[in-house]
Amino acid sequence: MFAGDQNGLQGDPRLKAISEAIRVVPHFPKPGIMFQDITTLLLDHKAFKDTVDIFVDRYRDMGISVVAGVEARGFMFGPSIALAIGAKFVPLRKPRKLPGEVISEAYVLEYGTDCLEMHVGAVQPGERALVIDDLVATGGTLSAAIRLLERVGAQVVECACVVGLREVKGQHGLNGKPLYILVEPRQQINGSAPSVNGIGVVNGIETCRHDDLILGGNFSSPVNTTPKSD
Repeated sequence: MFAGDQNGLQGDPRLKAISEAIRVVPHFPKPGIMFQDITTLLLDHKAFKDTVDIFVDRYRDMGISVVAGVEARGFMFGPSIALAIGAKFVPLRKPRKLPGEVISEAYVLEYGTDCLEMHVGAVQPGERALVIDDLVATGGTLSAAIRLLERVGAQVVECACVVGLREVKGQHGLNGKPLYILVEPRQQINGSAPSVNGIGVVNGIETCRHDDLILGGNFSSPVNTTPKSD
């Protein structure tokens, strides 16, 4: 579900401002990749606040007690949302980043595997959880986050991202959980993004952040699917 498709947020100027605050960096980190850089959104106080406020307005009355942020950019939005709705923030980290006893969930990437970890005892059975990240394209990381939380008995209410593709839910379903997205990724400068040999591309948008963080297209260069390191 896109925020702009909802009654009350259709035509909301905040969404346009949020989209425009996200810098698009061509050919980063490799030729052919269109990187969606949210650091410029964080520099824009109003756009950053509007991003958090839209999420807070949606989740304030859903009885959520856990906001789980996916490393690393989920950490930029999750704590503010958690504080505003009266929930705790739980970081879902890459391997060997958490000092205590952890529970792990592996997931498959296009060229290998990765893993998310969470401290044992951070989430209790029956707690209602929201999963937050900055961007989703294929949904692999979010699906792993959902499985991790459900293994400890949490009820995942929804996943939320600032940027995402409309096709994610239809293709992967996120374990049947709803997905809430603020804006679509910005395309190439000329507004087109053709697919390239069908490799690492979802409807013309390259997907790479281990599984889904960098978006890209063809800039007259070979498309690269080299994972981004956090």
